[in-house]
Amino acid sequence: MHAITIPKQLIKGDDVVVLPRKEYEELFNFWASAEPITKREKLSIENGLKEIKNGEFYTSKQVKRALGI
Repeated sequence: MHAITIPKQLIKGDDVVVLPRKEYEELFNFWASAEPITKREKLSIENGLKEIKNGEFYTSKQVKRALGI
Protein backbone atom coordinates (compact mmCIF):
# COMPACT_ATOMS: atom_id res chain seq x y z
CA MET A 1 0.00 0.00 0.00
CA HIS A 2 1.24 3.48 -0.85
CA ALA A 3 1.09 6.43 1.51
CA ILE A 4 0.77 10.08 0.53
CA THR A 5 1.20 13.25 2.52
CA ILE A 6 -0.97 16.26 1.77
CA PRO A 7 0.63 19.55 2.87
CA LYS A 8 -1.44 21.48 5.42
CA GLN A 9 -1.31 24.54 3.15
CA LEU A 10 -3.50 22.68 0.64
CA ILE A 11 -6.13 21.75 3.21
CA LYS A 12 -8.64 24.32 4.41
CA GLY A 13 -10.87 22.83 7.08
CA ASP A 14 -12.08 19.41 5.99
CA ASP A 15 -12.22 20.01 2.25
CA VAL A 16 -10.17 17.04 1.06
CA VAL A 17 -11.94 14.25 -0.84
CA VAL A 18 -10.28 11.07 -2.08
CA LEU A 19 -12.00 9.07 -4.83
CA PRO A 20 -11.02 6.11 -6.93
CA ARG A 21 -9.84 7.32 -10.35
CA LYS A 22 -12.77 5.69 -12.19
CA GLU A 23 -15.33 7.47 -10.00
CA TYR A 24 -13.45 10.76 -10.35
CA GLU A 25 -13.39 10.42 -14.15
CA GLU A 26 -17.12 9.62 -14.27
CA LEU A 27 -17.90 12.63 -12.09
CA PHE A 28 -15.57 14.87 -14.09
CA ASN A 29 -17.09 13.76 -17.41
CA PHE A 30 -20.59 14.33 -16.08
CA TRP A 31 -19.84 17.91 -15.02
CA ALA A 32 -17.72 18.64 -18.10
CA SER A 33 -20.64 17.72 -20.36
CA ALA A 34 -23.22 19.70 -18.37
CA GLU A 35 -24.67 22.77 -20.03
CA PRO A 36 -24.59 26.02 -18.06
CA ILE A 37 -27.98 27.12 -16.77
CA THR A 38 -29.56 30.42 -17.71
CA LYS A 39 -30.32 33.18 -15.23
CA ARG A 40 -34.01 32.37 -15.62
CA GLU A 41 -33.41 28.69 -14.79
CA LYS A 42 -31.28 29.62 -11.78
CA LEU A 43 -34.00 31.96 -10.49
CA SER A 44 -36.62 29.22 -10.96
CA ILE A 45 -34.51 26.76 -8.99
CA GLU A 46 -33.95 29.28 -6.19
CA ASN A 47 -37.68 30.06 -6.04
CA GLY A 48 -38.52 26.35 -5.94
CA LEU A 49 -36.10 25.76 -3.07
CA LYS A 50 -37.65 28.67 -1.14
CA GLU A 51 -41.12 27.19 -1.67
CA ILE A 52 -39.96 23.80 -0.41
CA LYS A 53 -38.33 25.43 2.62
CA ASN A 54 -41.61 27.22 3.37
CA GLY A 55 -43.63 24.02 2.99
CA GLU A 56 -45.33 25.26 -0.19
CA PHE A 57 -45.45 21.98 -2.10
CA TYR A 58 -47.59 18.91 -2.69
CA THR A 59 -46.48 15.38 -1.99
CA SER A 60 -46.83 12.73 -4.67
CA LYS A 61 -49.64 11.16 -2.62
CA GLN A 62 -51.51 14.47 -2.58
CA VAL A 63 -51.13 14.87 -6.34
CA LYS A 64 -52.27 11.29 -7.02
CA ARG A 65 -55.27 11.76 -4.73
CA ALA A 66 -56.21 15.03 -6.48
CA LEU A 67 -55.91 13.34 -9.89
CA GLY A 68 -57.84 10.29 -8.72
CA ILE A 69 -54.96 7.94 -9.42
